[in-house]
Amino acid sequence: RIPALIYNLKKQLMKTLAFAILLLVFGNICSAQNETTNLEVTINNVKNDNGVVLLALHSEDTFMKLKPVKSLQAKIVDGHIKATFTGIAKGEYAVLAIHDENENGTMDFNTNGMPKESYGASNNDMSFGPPVWSDSKFIVGRENQSIAIRF
Repeated sequence: RIPALIYNLKKQLMKTLAFAILLLVFGNICSAQNETTNLEVTINNVKNDNGVVLLALHSEDTFMKLKPVKSLQAKIVDGHIKATFTGIAKGEYAVLAIHDENENGTMDFNTNGMPKESYGASNNDMSFGPPVWSDSKFIVGRENQSIAIRF
């Protein structure tokens, strides 16, 4: 009778241990998938303190489209802004920025199609024409990081 009791206790202990290990492994996998980080963006050459700077964090799918992954609005102080995107998953992103001087929420253009307001993109590769994904993209890992954009 006692050996059967010990056998049943061992069997129950093994089941409990296996279940605990399974929960631990599954929990680690889920937490690794939910890891997020922060991205701080600075711009130090805004031409004046009028209006705000609009910042948009884009994935390749949303780049140069109206719906970014995340967006922020930053107040300009002495020609500088600092803003932080929070809760970003690991991956490839690009940041687009516009100095919205008249605070109308969009980039304004001259009649010839040239922008009236300053703009910039991550990696600061501002060739002729609008920003390009391949020139603007960067990788966000697990660590918080900072980028600087120039207008």
